[in-house]
Amino acid sequence: MTTALTTALSALPFGVSQFTTWPLSFAQDVQLYMSLDIPFIEVCEAKLDPARADDQLRMLKDSGLSVSSVQPRLHSLFPDQPRPQPADPRDRIQLLRQSMELFGRHFPGVTLVTITGAAPAGNYAEAYRVAIREYSEAARIAADCGVRLAVEPLNPILMNIDTFICSLAHADRIVEAVGLKSFGMFVDVWHIWEDTAVPLLIQKYGNSIFGVHINDWRDPRAIGDRYLPGEGQIPLVPLLQAIRATGYSGAYTLEIFSDPQLPDSLWLNPEDTARRGRDAFAKVWESVCA
Repeated sequence: MTTALTTALSALPFGVSQFTTWPLSFAQDVQLYMSLDIPFIEVCEAKLDPARADDQLRMLKDSGLSVSSVQPRLHSLFPDQPRPQPADPRDRIQLLRQSMELFGRHFPGVTLVTITGAAPAGNYAEAYRVAIREYSEAARIAADCGVRLAVEPLNPILMNIDTFICSLAHADRIVEAVGLKSFGMFVDVWHIWEDTAVPLLIQKYGNSIFGVHINDWRDPRAIGDRYLPGEGQIPLVPLLQAIRATGYSGAYTLEIFSDPQLPDSLWLNPEDTARRGRDAFAKVWESVCA
């Protein structure tokens, strides 16, 4: 790889979530992203060994990679499909506190990504009330730990499974009610792209956007079935232009879930997926900046 190309790649506002290369270990992810000159990493706490987490994060800090965001070990306010226990949001916030304290020690200012989980018994009014109360407490904890917290709205196909909010407007309802600088929203294009009002909503809520996940959409064949940028139906260029126009200057992080039972699963060759994802984003970003 030429020096000029290496410089160009390292200058991209591009990162990879460790979910994208799920079959690899924490250390293997770090080595791979470094070898591909990917400047940002989204840490998945589930890949850390609790007994060695501080040492692993010190290794990450020494690697030179920048941490764009963190997916906590438990990241939903209410129970979601993979993490149904504990059921009480107060208990879940205390577990989230441990993640905020850990990453606050090593990466001050980093954003931890959360989702709401499903509304208990389908009671959306109560879910909003509890979410505003508990996220207010969590945002205060985040500020004390020197980190930020973001809520991510999910695609409607995950309603009543992993979320009760499915739009930027729903997320902003909670963000506005909490009203603290340590609390904002995370935008994933896979979840919000079909809303025709999204460009205007991005403009409206731009100051609350703490991070961005990128990928692409075709009709899913499984819950985990995402595509690399430019290989699906999402109008990525205008969406990313709208985000960039807000003044957002953080990373655009590739987040891929890909059921390994699919014959062309992107998890079957994580090294190739990260490389192709980097190159696909570079092509999209060139059009965004044109």
